[in-house]
Amino acid sequence: VQLQASGGGLVQAGGSLRLSCAPSGRIFSTYVMAWFRQAPGKAREFVTAITWSGGSTDYSDSVKGRFTTSRDNTKNTVYLQMNSLKPEDTAVYYCAATGGWYGSSWHPDRVDYWGKGTQVTVSS
Repeated sequence: VQLQASGGGLVQAGGSLRLSCAPSGRIFSTYVMAWFRQAPGKAREFVTAITWSGGSTDYSDSVKGRFTTSRDNTKNTVYLQMNSLKPEDTAVYYCAATGGWYGSSWHPDRVDYWGKGTQVTVSS
């Protein structure tokens, strides 16, 4: 079971980045895919999630309207498009897979599989 995230980097405030996550086939077809992030000295927090069909998405209030998650089932890839980035978005971003849809109760403890993080740094 592997979740490979990529696309992080350094960007100026107001800029954009797109993260990608390519989980193994078994995970991709049956799990909800999510993104979490962890800033230095802070707890890991939920960013966004998307169902297997892509029909439902959820976003934290801090990124709503700026970030968009999507998935391409033909490529077995989930994406996180991040626009209007702010310095407070600086964090390590983790791709995750969960066995359920938790609505407003997303928590790291409910994640079944984690990918290695990718660093996103937004300069002011």
